[in-house]
Amino acid sequence: MRAAGFLLLGLAAMAAAGTVTDIDRNTDMTTMDIKTKQMWILKLLNHIMQPCMYKEIVDIGKNFKIEDCTDCYVKTEVVKKFIDCMKVGMLPRGEIFTLHVDRQMKEVVKAFHLLYFAKDFTTFLKTACWMRLYLNEGMFVYALTVACRHREDCRGIILPPPYEIYPYYFVRADVIQKAYKLKMKRGLLDAKLCEFYGIKKTDKDVYVIDENIYDKRVYLNYDDKLRYFTEDIDLNTYYYYFHADYPFWMRDDIFRNDFTKIRRGEICLYMMQQLLARHYLERLSNGLGEITTLSWNKPIKKGFVPWMTLHNGVQIPMRWNNHVIVRDDNVDIITLVETCEKIIKEAIFKGYIEINGIRLELNKPEDVEHLGRLIFGKLEKTDLDKTRYDAYRYLLIIMKSVIGLNTFKSDKYFVMPTLLDSYQTALRDPVFWRLQKRIVDFLILFKRRLPCYTREELHFPGVKIDNIVVDKLVTYFDDYMMDMTNAVMLSDEELKKTKTDMKFLVRKRRLNHQPFKVTFEVLSDKTTDCVVRIFLGPKKDVYGRLIDINRNRLNFVELDTFVYKLNTGKNVIVRDSMDMHNLVRDRVFTHDWWKKLDTVGDIHQLYIRDLKNYNTGFPTRLLLPKGHVGGMEFMLYCIVSPLRIVENVDQTLIRDTTRKDFLVQYRSTVLLDKMALGYPLDRHIDVARFFTPNMKIVEVKIFHKKMVCDMKTRWEKYVLKNYNYNFFDKMHMDVDHTYSDFVEVDTDINRSDRIRDDSMERL
Repeated sequence: MRAAGFLLLGLAAMAAAGTVTDIDRNTDMTTMDIKTKQMWILKLLNHIMQPCMYKEIVDIGKNFKIEDCTDCYVKTEVVKKFIDCMKVGMLPRGEIFTLHVDRQMKEVVKAFHLLYFAKDFTTFLKTACWMRLYLNEGMFVYALTVACRHREDCRGIILPPPYEIYPYYFVRADVIQKAYKLKMKRGLLDAKLCEFYGIKKTDKDVYVIDENIYDKRVYLNYDDKLRYFTEDIDLNTYYYYFHADYPFWMRDDIFRNDFTKIRRGEICLYMMQQLLARHYLERLSNGLGEITTLSWNKPIKKGFVPWMTLHNGVQIPMRWNNHVIVRDDNVDIITLVETCEKIIKEAIFKGYIEINGIRLELNKPEDVEHLGRLIFGKLEKTDLDKTRYDAYRYLLIIMKSVIGLNTFKSDKYFVMPTLLDSYQTALRDPVFWRLQKRIVDFLILFKRRLPCYTREELHFPGVKIDNIVVDKLVTYFDDYMMDMTNAVMLSDEELKKTKTDMKFLVRKRRLNHQPFKVTFEVLSDKTTDCVVRIFLGPKKDVYGRLIDINRNRLNFVELDTFVYKLNTGKNVIVRDSMDMHNLVRDRVFTHDWWKKLDTVGDIHQLYIRDLKNYNTGFPTRLLLPKGHVGGMEFMLYCIVSPLRIVENVDQTLIRDTTRKDFLVQYRSTVLLDKMALGYPLDRHIDVARFFTPNMKIVEVKIFHKKMVCDMKTRWEKYVLKNYNYNFFDKMHMDVDHTYSDFVEVDTDINRSDRIRDDSMERL
C-alpha cells in the first residue's frame, strides 16, 4: 500500500462535461481547503453510472485496503461489520437501490458509518474513492450524500443537485430516449422530426430537448393538472435533501447540532404539514378540492402513469385507475399498519405510551417530539448505561409497502421500485400526499388535545401592527434548462479523454413568480427583540365558500420568519421575497460551478451571493401558488411576538441577515424561537381571545399571467391541427364553458374578474 504516494496526489478539476484543469500536484489531502474538497466531491459524483474516468480516484480506490486500516476509523466495529457484509455480498453495481428494502437499507447504513466514522478527511476521501469503484452506484451516492451533510469537515461542501447526478428520476423516459438517439446518430436527425420533438442545437453544440407538459398522453385524470408542481425538480430536491438531513434510521449522536436533533421529530412533522398545505393551495388554484385521506378498504380511483424508465431499462410501474389495495398477499401488512395507527392514536388520547417499560408522556406541547419519533424514526434514551430503545418501524415505509413493493416482508433483493420507494420521486405520486395526510392527522389530533393559546401567550404588550402593504402578486410559467448529460453513457474514447462530445439539456416548464415585497408598519413603546412570522392561506374553498378559521389554520403556509429589533416608535419593516427565510434560488449547473471554483478568488463571497441555502432551501419560485388569471383571493396573516431565546445557540449567527458565515444552515424557525413550529396556528383557535394588536390579517390577490410558449404551439400545430373536438357538442353539454375556455386570451392581469385558465384541461 502506497499511502505516502496518496498524500501527494493532485486534483484535476474538470467540468461535468467540460475540460480538465491542472492544479498543484503537491496538494496535501490532510490540509485541504474547502475549495479542494469541493472538487474531489464533484469528481466522485460525475457520471456515476459508468466506470470512474479519473485516474487519481481509480489509483486511490484500487490501492486502499479497508481491512488493513481499521485504526483509521473512530469506531473499529463499523469496519468489521462492513467487511462481514461485503463477504456475504452486497447489492451489485447496475442494480436499482431503494432504502425501503430492509437488506439494502442495512447495507447502505453500514457504508455510511464507514464514511462518517473516518478519523480525518484523508481517510474519508480514500474510503469514498474505494466505494466509487466497488459499491453499487445508488448506495454510494446515498451514503456519500448523507455523510457530507453530517461530517464536520464537510461543512460548506456543495453537492451536485440530484437531478444532475441521476437524471432518470427527474426526466421522462421519452426525453432520455431522444437523447440516446441523438448520441447514436451523432446529432444527425431529420429536421422535421427535430421540430416536432422540440430538439434544438445551440451555437455551442449543446442539444436541448423539450419535455412537453402539453403532451396529454401523460394525463390520466384531473390530478395530473398538478404535475408542474409535484414533478418540479427543485421541490423534489428539497424533499430528498430533507431526508438526507434527518434520516429516519440515524441516531441522535450523529447530528452535529444539539438543539436540532432534540426537535428532529417535530421538524419532520411540521415539514410534512407545510408541504400538504402548499399542495392544497396549488389544488385550489387548479379548481381541485381537498386532499382526501387514503382508505385501506377502498380502491384508489385515480391512477398514475410515471412515464419514467431507470438506467437498467426497468420501467417504473404505473398504477391504473381503481387500483385495489387489499389483496391476499398484503392483508397482514395492512393489519400491521392499522395496529400501529391504533396504538399511536390511543397513546395520544391517553396522554402517554409505554415501550419496553419506558413511559413517554404525550400531553404537553414539547411532547410533540415523542410523537414525531414514534412516527418518523427512532426513540432513544441515553442514560448512564447508554441504553437505547427503538420505536415502531418507520410507519410511512409500512404504508408505502402496502401500495408498492411490499418491502416490509419481501424476500426479494433485486426489485422494481415504485415512485414511492425513492425520495427523489415520491412527491410525483398523488397517493403519496394521501398517505402523508394520514400521518399529519396524528399531529392534528395531538395538537387538538392541547389547550388553546391564552391571550397572554399571544399578546405582545406595547407592540401593534399598524399596517401591512403587499406588492402585486403575479405568477407565470417560464422555461428552465436542466442538464441531463449524465443520463447518456460515454464512449470509450470519451472516458479516456474525460470529456463528453455531446451535451444534453432538457427544457422544462415551471411555475415562477415576480419578485414582491411585504412592508410592515409596527408601533412599539419600547426597544426590544421580536420574531416576525408571515403566513399565506386560502380564503375560500373550491366551491367559493368562506373557510372557518379552525378548519383553515392548517392550510396556511409559512412564507417567512425572521428576528428583528424594534425601536421605540414607528418601525417600517420591508421584506423582499428573494430574502425570505430558507429559500434557494435556481441552482447553478455543476459544470458552471466547477468553472467558478477554478477562477473565484474568495469562495466565501461566492457562497453568500449564489449558493445561499443551497442544500436546505425551499425553492423561492414556489413561494406562491399559481392563482387565477383574474386574481385569486388569499389571506396574509402576520404576527409579531417576543423573542424567546433558545439556549446554547449563538444569537449573532441568527441575527446576521447577510449570512456572512456560509457554514450556517438551518431549515426552520427551530433555531429562532422556543415556540412550537407553526405558532400560533398550530393549535385550536379560541376566536374570542385569539386576535391581538400584534397580529394582522390582510386580503391579497394572486394573479396568474398566461403566456403561450412554443411547446404548446408546436403540440397544437402537429397534433391538434385537423382533429375534430366537437366544440359545439361539448359547449351544449357544459353550459359553464365560455369562449376563453377554448381560445388563448392575453388577459390583463389587473382585471378583477376571474377568467378560467383551464382552456384545454376539460377536453
